Amino acid sequence: MNRTRLLTTMAVFVAIGTLGSQMLWFPAGIAKAYPVQHAVNVMAAVTLGPIPAVAIAFMIGLLRNLLGLGTLLAFPGGMIGALLAGYFYKWSRKTWTAAAGEMIGTGLIGAMLSVPFANILMGSSAGALAFLPSFLISSTTGALIGWFVVSKMRQTHALPQTNL
Repeated sequence: MNRTRLLTTMAVFVAIGTLGSQMLWFPAGIAKAYPVQHAVNVMAAVTLGPIPAVAIAFMIGLLRNLLGLGTLLAFPGGMIGALLAGYFYKWSRKTWTAAAGEMIGTGLIGAMLSVPFANILMGSSAGALAFLPSFLISSTTGALIGWFVVSKMRQTHALPQTNL
């Protein structure tokens, strides 16, 4: 994929993640669940690879924070989930592993890393168990949506069978 096409595709994913997060969200524990972010992570990981997926997750988090539409917790969860989704897919070439990587990266590791992040940057004293349910619900819902979309794109041949 040439650089222009890569950057354009990344920009489209950033736009979908930023706008879609405001159209589809629901309360989940002490946080809000934004499954579109996680769906974009899975789709970007499968179509572009781990590093572009992390850059997309960072840009979505940054834009949502600059626009006052998100919290700082979008960074640790989204970026780790995108990284694991990308590497899991790269290693296995199976779409379901990208979804599993997103769930593990965001739902478990991202939730744990959000505790010190929230303490230091947000002044919150919430423990790990406070973030775990909402991160797991959000990442699982979004990862399954992303897995479904990528699977349907493969069936209609809108997505190449092998990429990266």
